[in-house]
Amino acid sequence: MGVAYESEAGARPKAWLAWSSGKDSAWALHVVRQHGEFDVVALLTTVNQTYSRVAMHAVRESLVEMQAAAAGLPLIKVPIPSACTNEIYEQAMGAAMTRARAEGVRHFVFGDLFLEDIRAYREKQLSGCGMTPVFPLWGRNTRELADEMIAHGMSAYLTCVDPRKLDRLFAGRKFDAELLNALRPGVDPCGENGEFHTFANGGPMFKHSIPVTAGEIVERDGFVFADFLPGASAAGKA
Repeated sequence: MGVAYESEAGARPKAWLAWSSGKDSAWALHVVRQHGEFDVVALLTTVNQTYSRVAMHAVRESLVEMQAAAAGLPLIKVPIPSACTNEIYEQAMGAAMTRARAEGVRHFVFGDLFLEDIRAYREKQLSGCGMTPVFPLWGRNTRELADEMIAHGMSAYLTCVDPRKLDRLFAGRKFDAELLNALRPGVDPCGENGEFHTFANGGPMFKHSIPVTAGEIVERDGFVFADFLPGASAAGKA
């Protein structure tokens, strides 16, 4: 069971948080709330218009809505086409940042860990929108961070695996100590190099856990995707 959080209007700078549906963005929310420097007032996610799923993680839109409800925050959706160019993506995000500023938001929180090029891109894009990026997990040792997440009740499942970097059989598995110990050398424990993406369904950032049922596993566009549906709790796949 997580902790319910209440916003203190005007007490701290407002922030939106980039919500991928995965463990890192979920943990970033938890850390920011613990530190208390910013008041996270909304989650923002990009949704593939064709499939109604979160981009890359391939998590169903309905599950992301359940995450936001469990976190006690509104969900702001940025629709993008299935074949999305950088130009289209940047236009969509620019419009979202214009809305953020109109609502008195000047900070945008990311769950990035160590990829310098990604951070530099975010900083460049936000500087042109008058927004300041915040990276609460930046520079953490990723094995220590993964262990910390699990020790403090994070529950998550692997929804996308890059079979060029990680065995396809990891798709659908629970993100737990057993999985971490099974990763071969060179695979980042948090999947920061794109080895895998996750869906977080429990942890201290939520008021309650989100029950899910494991669905079909498919391979598409060079990646292996594990579907999850709202429902009875999924068992960790071996």
